[in-house]
Amino acid sequence: MSQAKVLSDQELKRVLAVVAAMKHADRNRLLVMLSFQAGMRAGEISALKVGHVLNSDGSVRDRVHLSNGQTKGDRQRTVILNCKLQKEVSNFVGGLTGFRREPDRALIMSQKGGHFSPTTLVMLFRHIYDLAGLGDARSHSGRRSFITKLANKGVSVRVVQTLAGHSSMQTTQRYIDVNEGMLVSAVELA
Repeated sequence: MSQAKVLSDQELKRVLAVVAAMKHADRNRLLVMLSFQAGMRAGEISALKVGHVLNSDGSVRDRVHLSNGQTKGDRQRTVILNCKLQKEVSNFVGGLTGFRREPDRALIMSQKGGHFSPTTLVMLFRHIYDLAGLGDARSHSGRRSFITKLANKGVSVRVVQTLAGHSSMQTTQRYIDVNEGMLVSAVELA
């Protein structure tokens, strides 16, 4: 099976435009942004609870601590929420009428009112990408784009590995999409 497509900034804008026109636009925007801005897997996003992203006073956390059962490989993982993503979470929570700040409540709720299953969330990503005309994109596209973008900006592979939650640097290296721009920039450093 080939790897998920790394999306350009223009393709991400197209995805967000499609999401904006959908039912549950705010919810879908947040799940896309969690993938692209934090490199979260669909299973990790589906496991998110209100208490993962909000402090008891309602402020947005800058880190999400995921337990063993919520991550791939059954290892604890800390996901850092950058300022842009913290604002996305704040906008999402603030935009929901009657949003309850119960720590154990699902953050991203399905139409049935509970957590998405990881499989259902993968299917939702697929639907969004198909609507955006990106048939070769998959639920992991945001994650691969996040990792590749960090590598393009010169972030150490070791730092990227930790942010991705990979136990092996070789796994992280397989995620990085080497492109023409990276090659040209590298040669210019010589």
